[in-house]
Amino acid sequence: MVGTATRRPGGFVRRRLRRLPNPGLWRALVPVIALLAGLLAATTARTARGTDLRSAGRTNLADLIRKAEGTVATDDALVRQLQSQVAAATDRLAHSDAGIAAIKAQAQPLLAPAGLVAMSGPGLSVTLDDAHPDQPVDDPVEANALVVHQSDMQAAVNALWAGGAEAVMVMNQRLSATSAIRCVGNTLLLNGRVYSPPFTISAIGPASGMRIALNSSIGLQQYRKDADAYGLGYRVVEHTRIVVPAYDAPIGLSYAAVGG
Repeated sequence: MVGTATRRPGGFVRRRLRRLPNPGLWRALVPVIALLAGLLAATTARTARGTDLRSAGRTNLADLIRKAEGTVATDDALVRQLQSQVAAATDRLAHSDAGIAAIKAQAQPLLAPAGLVAMSGPGLSVTLDDAHPDQPVDDPVEANALVVHQSDMQAAVNALWAGGAEAVMVMNQRLSATSAIRCVGNTLLLNGRVYSPPFTISAIGPASGMRIALNSSIGLQQYRKDADAYGLGYRVVEHTRIVVPAYDAPIGLSYAAVGG
């Protein structure tokens, strides 16, 4: 006999005795349970095929992201090294090869408009940030209203260009005519690199003109309203000197072609 207990008002416990199930029933169930356990073990072994189904490498997304970022950083360093070697070799050949010298002279005026030359000068920066998780709000809102979106970033960049920006960088990367700003979740993907908020856009150019363009941007109107209502970050700062590096990502374009 085993006892079961039920709690009653006042904390008293009343115990009630009940009889154990028929022992013959347990003898019949034991082989069935053992068979099911064996089938489960065999299925797991067949699915794993000698690997660990709960391997940290398979389940830890953060580790995968860190590994991918490390690979990108290593590849970027190699690309910059090769670009430097190509530029040095081109300069050497230009002294002895008239054809290369002519091509280099023809390309030189195009480097700055293409963003391939570092620049510095006065300008301003715009910082966009998600709302703080503990930010109090009067009314329930959708989660989308509390984060920075791709359209917000694009609107800010377009406003800076419209205001007379001569060079623009997002975070630490120079933008070119072919740069694409993409958001994945609440992170920014730019030239194969991933950034988390807050996002800073810096531009060299007339600060007054760019500030006016930001204030009159239709694409930023709703963002500024949400910033006031829900605590999204929106900060514009004027700088006497901003350094914008040269664009160092691949400049080749990938496009679709009709199959033959």
